[in-house]
This record gives sequence, C-alpha cells and structure tokens, in this order.
Amino acid sequence: MDTNHNKDNEFSKTPGDWIAQSKQLKEKFSTLTDHDLKLEKGKEKEMLERIGNRLRKNREEVMNIIKELNLS
Repeated sequence: MDTNHNKDNEFSKTPGDWIAQSKQLKEKFSTLTDHDLKLEKGKEKEMLERIGNRLRKNREEVMNIIKELNLS
C-alpha cells in the first residue's frame, strides 16, 4: 500500500479555506510565494514539496504546520 498517497488524500480532506490558510502561511513564513502555495486539484503532493523545499522542512512537518493553522 502506498502510504504517501493516503497522506495526500488526508491533505485534501483538511478542513478550512485554502486561500485564508495560504495567507496565514505567507504571513508566518515570508519566504513563501504565491507559486509555492498554488493548490491545484490532484497536485497536492507537488505543492507540499514546494512548500517543504522553500521552508527546508519535510513533508510531515509541512502537514503539521498546515494542521496547526486549522486549530487556531
């Protein structure tokens, strides 16, 4: 079983408005660009990789950051 695929599905089920979340991410991490945060259907994994590369964090750390936004 491909666990990475399941994690991508988990991301797509994350509640909240991505536009608002991306604005929060840009406020918190000034190095992120609109391109880094562009969410396209079916390309969530690529977006998470862009964010991770920019922030020098692994995929799990990026997911945790996004989840924390949903809690605040």
